[in-house]
Amino acid sequence: MTAAANENVNPNQQQDSESEDIASCQVCGSSERSLKFEDGPYQVYTCSNCTFVYVTPRLTGQALLDVYNETYWKSDNPKERGYADYAKESALYLKTYKKRMKLVSKWLPQPGRILDVGCAAGYFLRVAQQHGHDVHGVELSEAISQAAIQSLGSDRVYNGLLDDAVEARGWQPQSFDLITIWDVIEHVPDPQSLLSSILKLIKPGGKLLLETQNVESRLANKLGKRWHHYKHDEHLYHFSPKTIERLLSDSGYKVLTCGSAYAGKYVSFGFLAERAGRLGKIPGLLAKPLGLLKPCNLYINPHDEIIVIAEPT
Repeated sequence: MTAAANENVNPNQQQDSESEDIASCQVCGSSERSLKFEDGPYQVYTCSNCTFVYVTPRLTGQALLDVYNETYWKSDNPKERGYADYAKESALYLKTYKKRMKLVSKWLPQPGRILDVGCAAGYFLRVAQQHGHDVHGVELSEAISQAAIQSLGSDRVYNGLLDDAVEARGWQPQSFDLITIWDVIEHVPDPQSLLSSILKLIKPGGKLLLETQNVESRLANKLGKRWHHYKHDEHLYHFSPKTIERLLSDSGYKVLTCGSAYAGKYVSFGFLAERAGRLGKIPGLLAKPLGLLKPCNLYINPHDEIIVIAEPT
């Protein structure tokens, strides 16, 4: 579950500033929009044409890449950016992916070749490898990719961009049975370009598995700007089933299923206390005793994330 797979961000690109204003919808190109809310220097808009939700201004170039440094994975303000301690929660991520392998096995019942784009510390790949799959990963963040390389090997994990990985590894077109992008697409400035690169690598009959947040979920609508996925430096876009299906269709995919059944996670009580703090001072204080139960965990699914299975058309 990474946040660091900003494909097609050029770290050497010269920028006039560290951020840019976004004037049109990434999905349909329309400039017609309505303001959803403002939060400090950021505005969150809904496209009037296709209902896609996006943030402006947004970080660009090296400033965007720098979001995913060491302090992203061990953040002193995880309500606004990154994770409190990503590595410390490794057992819970592994437990989550073991549960999600039921879904993966439904679409890839026999051992196959899997690529995880934005693999972070490689937790999904470790679980998939235990199920007999030939696993490979790409991770842009050098800070977290080292953990994946240590556990899986430098021949299995590439630190950098997907297109560079294809060239460096010599991956052939149509050479993967399954490509996964867990919690990644909302971080990518040009998702169409990333999806195009992935499309070329999927075998005939192969699948794309994509997870992202659902901005039209009941929880998102109820919480408004307090929804915990509104992290404006990193979450550039906010999809719904409608807009992610349109993006995929326009990018050459056929959506086979889209739902939240396997989108839950095992989380610590400390995580719940942290997220409650985003709801306001009083909820944060009421949830503070949960922090004393940090070793405890439970599976939760608030159905505000979606998992999509798609294939090339």
